[in-house]
Amino acid sequence: MLFNNHLGATELAHKLAELLKVHKDFSSLIIALESTSYYSTHIATFLSSTEILMPFKPYVYCLNPKTVANYKKYFIGMGKTDHIDAFIIADFARVGRITTEPWRGAQFLALQRLTRHRLHLIESITHEKAYMLSNIFLKFSELAVTNDEDSPFSNSFGAAASAVLTDFLSPEEVVVMSPSDLVGFICLKSRNSFDNPQKTAALLKQAAANSYKLDKCLYEPLTISIVSSFNCINAFETEVKNLNKSIENAIKGLNTNEYQSLLSIPGIGPVYASGILAEIGSIKAFHSQDALAKYAGLVWNQNQSGNFTADDTIMSKADNHYLRYYLIEAANSVKNHSPQYHDFYCKKFAEVKTHQHKRALALTSRKLIHLIFGLLDNNQLYSKSVDIKI
Repeated sequence: MLFNNHLGATELAHKLAELLKVHKDFSSLIIALESTSYYSTHIATFLSSTEILMPFKPYVYCLNPKTVANYKKYFIGMGKTDHIDAFIIADFARVGRITTEPWRGAQFLALQRLTRHRLHLIESITHEKAYMLSNIFLKFSELAVTNDEDSPFSNSFGAAASAVLTDFLSPEEVVVMSPSDLVGFICLKSRNSFDNPQKTAALLKQAAANSYKLDKCLYEPLTISIVSSFNCINAFETEVKNLNKSIENAIKGLNTNEYQSLLSIPGIGPVYASGILAEIGSIKAFHSQDALAKYAGLVWNQNQSGNFTADDTIMSKADNHYLRYYLIEAANSVKNHSPQYHDFYCKKFAEVKTHQHKRALALTSRKLIHLIFGLLDNNQLYSKSVDIKI
């Protein structure tokens, strides 16, 4: 029995080498394994780089467990044991079903660890903000629910809003504060970023007067909780900035042609380009832009019956949600830099009455996939003429 550690991997490599020395007709070694949390990264990295197997030109493939499970359905009546699972994977590789690229090594893995951790921090920020809104509503109810026209702040988590929520113990303190003092407070905390601070102060006073009144014993715990949430968000945002720098340094070390192709697209910078490439790897692993879209989960299940076709269809959201995130974020940036993508986004936004932004942005991402696949597949830089051809 071989253990899943360095000693076990070394023993496995020696056994493979001994086997290949006996059967000298093989020109290369193909190693296929399921990509799971414990049986992929370490063993794949070791087997693809160990000097023991270098003479035999090893190609290591990490397979999607769902793909292997679907292939196993062809073998009717087979149970499930370690030996059977190994046989299925070996047969999958033997008949040439592998379409992905071989294990890419430590550099791409390092980049992927950074880009995936960045998404983890972004999701943590989103979760903390959603959680904090419940405390904001309890303390200052109108500040959390007013619409854009009546809200004093466009950003509930900005510097001015943060100061109001943490410096004032209760909305009553805002109500009793003189208008001139409140205007001065807002100008100070926002660093004079408001065009009309008098209007902002008036809206803030109105929101404070309309908010629910709580028992005095609740205000201090709520304020402490809100301050803590702001501290967490600030810490996460600082770490995201640090990660962005690390991601840029990591991708510069690779300096691939694919990276330069993505950077040439207006609105895509080092972080988004790195996040996309870390998940795609080689574009040759995808036979079409449809396959890439399916891998990212940017496909929709049709909802149609007779003459009825639903406007509200559900996105698949299957497969690689890391890639989907970076594609959607990249599309959101591209539409702000490219008139063509901005017009496409606006057109899709106006087509439906529900989920306009999410739908339009997802469809813009799908359009961007078409461009990304074309550039990477043809090893080209972006230009308007190339975009039109693609």
